[in-house]
Formats: sequence, C-alpha cells, structure tokens
Amino acid sequence: MSRHWLWCGLLCVCCVGGSQRQTDVQFQQYYAEGEGLYLQHCANCHQTNGAGLGRVYPPLANSDYIKDNAAAVVCLMKYGIKDELVVNGVRYNKPMPGIPTLTNLELAELATYIANSWGNSGPMVHVSAVPAIIENCNPQ
Repeated sequence: MSRHWLWCGLLCVCCVGGSQRQTDVQFQQYYAEGEGLYLQHCANCHQTNGAGLGRVYPPLANSDYIKDNAAAVVCLMKYGIKDELVVNGVRYNKPMPGIPTLTNLELAELATYIANSWGNSGPMVHVSAVPAIIENCNPQ
C-alpha cells in the first residue's frame, strides 16, 4: 500500500473519530449545564432525583411521557401546562408554570439533561432544533 493511501486512511479515521469526540463533548456540556438549570428551575417540584412529589408533581425519572414526547417537553418548559398530564399511567392535574425567559440553548440543555437522567435514555436536543419545536407548540 502506498504511503499516500495510508495517510488518506489515517486522515479519515482521525476525522471520523474527532467528529464523534466533538459530539460527545457537546453532549457532556449540554448535560452539565442542563443539570444546573434543572436544580435552579425544576428540582423544587420534581425533586433532585426526578421522582416528583406523590400525585402532585409527576416524576421525570423513568418517565414514559419524557420518552414518548421529547418535543412536548421543550414546549412544557417554555410555556407550562394547565391541562391534565398522564405520566406512567397516573393522571396529574396541577398546572405547571412555564419558564419563558429560558433561551433556546438553555431549553436544549435542560431537555437533554432530563431526557438522559434517572433511567431515561433519550436523544441530545440540539439548540438548532429548538426554534422549530417552539414554533409548533400550542401554548396554554
């Protein structure tokens, strides 16, 4: 094999590996920032462990709602909810206020943290996806 092809192959491996590392780094940044935002804005009701509070505030831990409604979670954080919500088969009727002051980046970080904590295994919500998600929200 010529040196030229060897260098080309090595360059391709480095580019692919570097891209993967960049994604991992970005995920870790979103996750860490999201944790701080969660503690600041959400933990008082949903608890630091995501367990919620009885039948008053729904759990985020191992939540079927989080798993099945990733975009809706961004809408809930931005605008809140007044309607009934069913999480893991339990109905919750207490309104949740939105946090309209959160930036698109903060919404992405917070959604990424919640989607990947306490037994949840979801996607990273990238800041570039948030404007389209918000545009399709139905504020209550």
